[in-house]
Amino acid sequence: MEVFQTTIKSAISISGVGLHTGNNVILTFEPAPENHGYVFQRIDLEGEPKVKADCDLVVDTSRGTSIEDNGARINTVEHVLAALAGLEIDNCLIKLDAQETPIMDGSSKPFIDVLLDAGIETQKKEREYFEIPKRINYTDGNGVEMMALPADDYRLTVMVDYNSPVLGSQHASIVNLSEFKDEISSCRTFCFLHELEMLVKHNLIKGGDLNNAIVIVDRVIEDNEMESLAKLFNRDKIEVKKEGILNNVELRFQNEPARHKLLDIVGDLALAGVPLKAQILAARPGHTANVEFAKKIKRAYLASKKARKLNHNVPVYDPNVTPVYNHQQIGDILPHKHPFLLIDKIIKLDENEVIAVKNITGDQYFFQGHFPGEPLMPGVLQLEAMAQAGGILVLADKENPDKWSTYFVKIENAKFKDKVVPGDTLIIRMALTGPVRRGLCMMKGEAFVGNRLVCEANMMAQIVENK
Repeated sequence: MEVFQTTIKSAISISGVGLHTGNNVILTFEPAPENHGYVFQRIDLEGEPKVKADCDLVVDTSRGTSIEDNGARINTVEHVLAALAGLEIDNCLIKLDAQETPIMDGSSKPFIDVLLDAGIETQKKEREYFEIPKRINYTDGNGVEMMALPADDYRLTVMVDYNSPVLGSQHASIVNLSEFKDEISSCRTFCFLHELEMLVKHNLIKGGDLNNAIVIVDRVIEDNEMESLAKLFNRDKIEVKKEGILNNVELRFQNEPARHKLLDIVGDLALAGVPLKAQILAARPGHTANVEFAKKIKRAYLASKKARKLNHNVPVYDPNVTPVYNHQQIGDILPHKHPFLLIDKIIKLDENEVIAVKNITGDQYFFQGHFPGEPLMPGVLQLEAMAQAGGILVLADKENPDKWSTYFVKIENAKFKDKVVPGDTLIIRMALTGPVRRGLCMMKGEAFVGNRLVCEANMMAQIVENK
């Protein structure tokens, strides 16, 4: 079933403060065209530079995920991206008037809510998924393990283990991205008290508040420390609940920290640049691991896309189909004869393209002297076979093709990408790259063995009437 790309119906804004900078920021989601993806824009900077949500543009993962390009940096992008990916919105422009996205309540739910208020619009272009073809692994050598497995949807399972009496092992999972909104999006970021103290000491988390993070208390706190924390967060009083959570914060789920780690993975993996069909398993993940894993997925996706593009262009040869021209008929058109007639069949021919077949048998004369211990078809003969196929393309429509010849006058960008050996079947495609003018024609040639491109070149030929 076809699934089409989506964007939002109208622009909508949300405002708050940046967790680390403490700056007020207005973030605006705007509709975007098909194949746009997620792009951030700093409207507070000269030229209003844009930064694509791309794992290769990540510059910092120490306190969230930050991306930078064109002289502009965007901090803490993961919760915004998780909301977009969790709602399966494909295309959106995200404008900010400051460097950091607003932390809101530390989850993705405020972004989910405004995106749903804006409405989701279906576009006309089909959504392209990356269906993980085989297992992709990532490990950092320090206990972090992540894995992507083939699946027919997007499902995630996360395990966290902090070796803490307050926050021990937790698991969270969803079996379909449709569960993200209700089961994951409202789960807030969290940190341990000792991390909070370090961040405060270094004048970080200027926008931090007890309402936008779960603070896990992992040691005994003295009364004077309680008073200092209360002053820091402008509270009359700070308490520690028996569960080890600072102040009177009620957990939204018993395993809210693990669910938030799953939220972060959805946001960080959106930086791979393509919707996924995969089962993601993650043990003890963090932003650094998430981004490195996203890079591995992106590389696999680009390699797969390149292979699909190549395979899409590979000519299909069915030996059961009667050829357009057989070996005898080719000899009636071309002046070449044995042993220099290097194509056996023409299986397709139209005004712009020809596809020819050459069977590479072990008794070919050139194998006797061309690396006889490891016989290879010479590259120059591959080019000659391509040239002969091109001759058929430009001569076949002439009334008396035997009265004409083609002379190749230029070969450019010839590349030999793989070996051609006895037993191979060489499939050659020659295509005109422009109209024939004054007897001169330009062609693009490709030769394949199976799905492998083994040779390619651009050629110019002149059509000459025989004297």
